[in-house]
Order: sequence, then C-alpha cells, then structure tokens
Amino acid sequence: MNTNSLQQHVNEPTRGNNILDLVMTTTYLSINGSEVTGKIGDHQMIDFSLEVQDPNTRTQHKQVLDYKRANFELMKEELGSYNYEVLMNNKNAEECYMILKDKIATVTDHHIPRKQIRPTNNPPWFSQKIKRLINARQHSYRRLKRYQTEPHRQEHIHACRADKRTIKSTKRNKEITVAAQAKTNPKSFNKYVNDRRLKRDTIGPLIYPEGSTQTNNKSKAKILNTYFPSVFTHEDLTEIP
Repeated sequence: MNTNSLQQHVNEPTRGNNILDLVMTTTYLSINGSEVTGKIGDHQMIDFSLEVQDPNTRTQHKQVLDYKRANFELMKEELGSYNYEVLMNNKNAEECYMILKDKIATVTDHHIPRKQIRPTNNPPWFSQKIKRLINARQHSYRRLKRYQTEPHRQEHIHACRADKRTIKSTKRNKEITVAAQAKTNPKSFNKYVNDRRLKRDTIGPLIYPEGSTQTNNKSKAKILNTYFPSVFTHEDLTEIP
C-alpha cells in the first residue's frame, strides 16, 4: 500500500479477529468515517461516507484577477511607499511574511481589476468542430429512435464513426503538441496533466511529535517547517580545513 500511496481506513476485525474487508483510497480526506457494523453471513459490514465530486455539476461563475488591465506602475509606487524597516522592526520571519503578504494583497485589490469567468468541464482538446459532431450524432440518434428505418440507422452509424474518429485524432494531436513543448512550455504540460486528474491529492493529516493529529494547512506547514531543519547537517565551524 505504501508503494502505491494507498491509505487503509478499516482498523477493526471484519471476520473473527481478522481484517479481511478493506477500504483503500489514495486520499485520506476522501473518506468520512469508517465503522464496522452489523453482519452479513460471517462477515461484518463496513459503513463509510465517500466524498466525490459530480463531474456533471454545473459550474458557477467565479472572479479572477485581470492582469491585462493591471496598473503595475502604481503597484510598484505604492509598494515602495511603505517603510518596511519600521513595519518589520523586532518581528520574526513569520510576522514579516504576514505583513508583506497583507501589503501585496492590499495593493493588488487597489490596482488589479477582477473579471468573471465560467469554468468549463470540457477537456483541453475539445473544439467547436467536435461539439457540432456530437450534436449531429445526438440528432441522428433521435431520428433513428423515432423512425426506426435502415437509412436512419446508417446515418447514425456514420455520425458515430465521424465523431469517434475526430475526437481520437484531435486528442492525439493535442497530446503530441503538449509533449513536444514540455521543455519549452512546462506550464502547458502540467496543466494538461492536472486537468486529466479526477481528484487533486493534498497533503494528508500530519502528526505532531507529542502524538496529536493535525489536519488544517497552517498546522501542517508548521510541522513540515520544524522537520526540514532537523535533517540539516550541522558542521563544526571552529575547525574549518
């Protein structure tokens, strides 16, 4: 399971004293509770809730920053007007970071307008030509269901073949283009790979040295921040060759 990054959620016996029925996922937070309940034959039932996103859910409009209309000159001027030596005097690294983050967010709100976009569930290779072919295939299917004649059946077969052939070639050409530009345009490659993932995996719960489990992002960041320096090599600077 560790090799394939799988998480086992059943920790109680399901048949006698043995755990024979398993619930494994690649994301810990996709399961809400796992409980061994009543019996079916000589096996216990497992009751759990699985969090999934309906791919057909209608997406809502969301606001994003419109960088094409941003006034970067005024942003530089406003960011340069702050006295950071006074603001960050006697502050630790985290406090300085929060101050800088707050100032950048304030300047961003002042000088970068927002625009509304509607996310789409269409794959990156989807085009208007494919959309027209899909509509034609659906129209031919409705005509076939209505009339039930041989000409309409042949029409639907040709529509399905044309749709399938175009999707296959368009998808192949898109992947060839993305692969060819992987080194010069890695953002396009990573975006294509991420769009094909059904669910984005996040960092699962982490355990503090004293044993408590942390699930929120700030606590997990503190645990990782504490752990990383612990593996550094501490050299003796008094005896430098």
